[in-house]
Formats: sequence, C-alpha cells, structure tokens
Amino acid sequence: MANTGNPTDSACRFSTRISLRWLPEPAHETTDTIVMSVKDWYLDLRMDKQTGEIDWAIAGQRIIESQEPLRVSFTHELDSHDAFESVDCGTFVTLPNGDDLETGSMPRPDLPGAPETEYEEVWRELSFKEDAEGPGKGMSWVLESDDGELEGEGEVTVVKTFLGRLWGTYMALQQTQTHTRQRNSSGEWVVKKTGADVSARREEWSSAWEDRYVVGSAGGMLPSMKNGLEGEGQGSWRVPGEKVSVEGRTYIVRAFEEI
Repeated sequence: MANTGNPTDSACRFSTRISLRWLPEPAHETTDTIVMSVKDWYLDLRMDKQTGEIDWAIAGQRIIESQEPLRVSFTHELDSHDAFESVDCGTFVTLPNGDDLETGSMPRPDLPGAPETEYEEVWRELSFKEDAEGPGKGMSWVLESDDGELEGEGEVTVVKTFLGRLWGTYMALQQTQTHTRQRNSSGEWVVKKTGADVSARREEWSSAWEDRYVVGSAGGMLPSMKNGLEGEGQGSWRVPGEKVSVEGRTYIVRAFEEI
C-alpha cells in the first residue's frame, strides 16, 4: 500500500487503477476508475474516458483469502457485465513505487464470448478526500438495498442499489436484476441472477457536494449527498446489519466507520 497519509487506524481503502493488461498484450488504461472499500464491502466504478459511459460497475463483499501472498476475492452483488457466476479473485504484490500489482484471470468482455483471460492490473492508493468535517476527520459507510427474501421456486425482479461514502467521495450504483430460485442437480436451492444496465452517480466534496458522473436511465434519480441523507451517521447507521431508510427505501448497513 502506498503511503498516502491516510489514518493508520482506518479500515477503509481508496484506490484508482493505473493500468490494465490482458496477457500477452501491452498494458493500457482507458478508464477513470475508483474503488472505495469500507471494511469488508466495496463499490467499484470504471468510467470510459472517451464515451463517458460505464465501462464496468460492480459492488459487493471484499473477502481476504490469504495474507502471504495477499489474495482477495470479490463478490458481485451488482455487476454491469452480468458476470455474476464468475469467480473474481486476485493476488496482490506491492511494487517498488508503492503501487499494487493485481494478477488473476477473469472474463474478457471486449472479446466474443468473454473468454477467461489472465490479466494484470496496477492500482494506486489515493488520499481520502476531505469534506465538511475538516482535515483528518471523515465518515465512511456502505448501504445495500433490502430486497427481501426469495422463497420457494420462482422468479422475482429487484432493483439492487448500493450507496457508499468514503469521506468526501460518494457513489450510488443501481441495477434492475432478475433473481430465479431453483433446485440444482444436488437438490439444493440456488439463486441465478441476471442484470440489466447500471445507473450510477459519483459525487465529490469541494466546498460543497458536486457531481462527477451521473449516468444511466436512473442516474439523476439516485440519492444524492447534495440533498443530504436523513439520519446519516446516527443511531442504526452505525451498526452493520441494521436497517435504515433513505428517501423512503430500506437499506441494510453493511459497513460503517467514523474517524
């Protein structure tokens, strides 16, 4: 991890991607990518610099599989590539300049059939962006929409939404998904997911909350820090697993930190 001057007692990570390499091709970077992780949950938004459209949007859990070497797997509770079944697990090593090199394999969406391909990604830690709290202080959290439990065999449509804040950076991701519950060959209940396009909002603090990206059919209707989020940081907001209401919708608190 690069030395960015962030609080040493923070369980948050904030990073940007420097390059992507599909082996054996050369490395390149065509996106403006940030990943915010608050404890064990993350939101990842990659915006195509040329088109201004979403290159990839994902969100879910960040699970450390091993420390030496550092191997991290990422669940995809929301995925604009509709790659819910693929295993996303990367191995990380620190480069001499402090950046992190991630290696692994994943579906390559720009090729027909999205073949599983080995990759290398270089990530750089970013300083947490100051907000109204002032220097050295900030609030971070991740909320996931409470979509209810799917019982019995059948199909249901849910509007999966993740909201996340890491100090002066805020992100909202939303995707309409179809969840189908059925028995597998072993007789166990499993849920298959398919997802439509993702709408996204990214805001940053600069004396006030300002839009960085608002994309997708529902982007302009996603909750915004510019309006304030009622009850933010109070009571149930501080307790993972508790439920809170944002603009009339129920969310599950997945992670919270305040420094």
